[in-house]
Amino acid sequence: MNYYNEIKNELVNNEITKRVKDYSKNVGKLLSEAGKHYGESIIKKYSKKLTSELGKGYTTTNLKLMRQFFAFSKSHTVCDLLTWSHYRTLLTLRDDNKVNFYTKIIIEQNLSVRQLREKIKNKEYERLDNTTKVKLITKEETTLVDLIKNPIVIKNNNNREIISEKALQQLILENLPAFLKELGNGFTFVENEYKIKIGNTYNYIDLLLYNYEYNCFVVVELKVTELKKEHIGQIEIYMNYIDKNLRKITQDKTIGIIICKKNNKFIMEYCSDSRILSKEYILVG
Repeated sequence: MNYYNEIKNELVNNEITKRVKDYSKNVGKLLSEAGKHYGESIIKKYSKKLTSELGKGYTTTNLKLMRQFFAFSKSHTVCDLLTWSHYRTLLTLRDDNKVNFYTKIIIEQNLSVRQLREKIKNKEYERLDNTTKVKLITKEETTLVDLIKNPIVIKNNNNREIISEKALQQLILENLPAFLKELGNGFTFVENEYKIKIGNTYNYIDLLLYNYEYNCFVVVELKVTELKKEHIGQIEIYMNYIDKNLRKITQDKTIGIIICKKNNKFIMEYCSDSRILSKEYILVG
């Protein structure tokens, strides 16, 4: 077989760099077979010849990526919703579980390549807990709390010093869509400083959210200190208030998230309410 002519025909008839289709696997397969017959140096030879005859886009690196994509396609389902640039990025990951996670959220969130790279850079997969990772691998149904990252990344583009809950809240409000995506799927914003009256005293919930996928309110309290036991009691009161005064009978019970500077696993160990979560935050520029 004349591998070079077969590869050239595939490339001439289809634009490999714009959309991932079956022909991209064919090119990778041909490159793989040619390598077995003629050795690894054949990639460099084909690259030089293709560049001379067809123009840019056929560097040694690109041809190796096409060959890698063929191997990838044998163990992963190739989705037409992903571009070749998406797959180029995914091919840099060495863990199949990571690949499956990011492929799923590309489709669910309609991610651009830039957004995908940002999520990989921010280690979204690594920030899921081990129980959630097992659920994703076994395709077990996940809950709202499973997909909340730890730590939560909060944008701080101006590198401001955060010394109060108010300042932290302002950072979140300035980049609210990014913050909601950090929490997971289906989160929407209701109100900040949500006013509630307990007895004769007014209290203010830092952030009140709603999750339309899991049909429940979410109370978020912000702490710029280490988690303390009184934080648990505070958010529990707020959650119970929302359940009693705002939640409809068709809605699930309210979830509470304490976002703090430093977690305290010993306090959470003795927290009997499984609806309350504690997550650390980190600031990134």
